[in-house]
Amino acid sequence: MIEAVVFDLDGVLLDSEQIWDAAREQLVRERGGHWHERAQQDMMGMSSLEWSRYMHDELGLAESPKEINEEVVERMLALYRGSLPLLPGATEAVRRLAERWPLALASSSNRPIIALVLEQANLAELFRVTVSSEEVPRGKPAPDVYLEAARRLRVAAERCAAVEDSRNGILSAKATGMKVVAIPNRAFPPDGETLALADVVLDSLAELSPQAVSG
Repeated sequence: MIEAVVFDLDGVLLDSEQIWDAAREQLVRERGGHWHERAQQDMMGMSSLEWSRYMHDELGLAESPKEINEEVVERMLALYRGSLPLLPGATEAVRRLAERWPLALASSSNRPIIALVLEQANLAELFRVTVSSEEVPRGKPAPDVYLEAARRLRVAAERCAAVEDSRNGILSAKATGMKVVAIPNRAFPPDGETLALADVVLDSLAELSPQAVSG
């Protein structure tokens, strides 16, 4: 029996993967680094500590990982203050599920970004728990951020459902024993083998209902 639902943020509630990608690529090119075609896929789901270190070590930025992280987050906050890229049906889907279960958020985004998004979307009061992967040892596909969300909810992971869109997110949630509801990211879809690990596959947030999660 499902007792709580844990949402991902980027790619599930926000159409933001391309925005993160553009912000990082722009910084790398501005600072004389070496962007390559695998960079976006490599960094998807990484914690801020992991992707900022990757940009320093693999993409050749001279700045420290801490400085890289701060610069990218400031750029993302500025973009979101100008226009929040909520996916169609995001607010309605969260509200539908909040009527039945306590909700958590398990995101690779930094804490300031999570706070800004939920405040601007008027969703903050609906999430009992929010966890950033910068607050756990490892980012997705490791299970740490989902395990921490379940711990803070005080619900066994096996009694939670996770809503995910990406390969690393699906792997992360699946490793905890959570029921995985996948809404594949249209820009960066998970491969078929990974998608087959999901318990439920939906086409859009419009289909995300209590019946879809519990059925």
